[in-house]
Amino acid sequence: MSEDHTPPKVSHFELFTGFLMVGLFGFGGIAAAIYHVVVERKKWLTARDYAAVLGLGQVLPGANLVNITAVIGDRFGGLWGAVLSLLGLILAPVLILVALTTLYDQFATNPDVIAGTKAAAAGAAGLIFGTGYKLGKTILDNRWSLVFATLSFVSIGLLRWPLLGTLAVLAPIAVAFSFWRGRHEG
Repeated sequence: MSEDHTPPKVSHFELFTGFLMVGLFGFGGIAAAIYHVVVERKKWLTARDYAAVLGLGQVLPGANLVNITAVIGDRFGGLWGAVLSLLGLILAPVLILVALTTLYDQFATNPDVIAGTKAAAAGAAGLIFGTGYKLGKTILDNRWSLVFATLSFVSIGLLRWPLLGTLAVLAPIAVAFSFWRGRHEG
């Protein structure tokens, strides 16, 4: 947690219902929904703390946003908080997915359904860009953050280097540099 944010007390019920809300409204990707619920609506984490949890979720094995959910649930409610957060996250989408796949199977060739699917994909891309913009404003507050973000983008996005290899090299360097900078500037 950052120093300027007192962590709230969050019950197991609040974790379950908060992540149930994320699961219900996170169509097309839950990154924007998690950020909205955890940072903007419930104020469980600051934007900076969320960015740190997001970074941790990306280096752990498994799905990033599932990792984030487990970390946040554990932070506020221990093991049961993590379990209930994950259950809340997946319960509604699984039930909705089963219902929608049954319907989609019957109407997949309908031109209106095809057009709707493409429109939903465009909306999801917009949510991803919007969340990226919000996070970028938070974490790119100094030139060194921008340097490491640019190195990551060039390595993975342009040079097509493997994600794991790039993270294995850049993440420890960025963390070490951050500690070194904190000791020499503070």
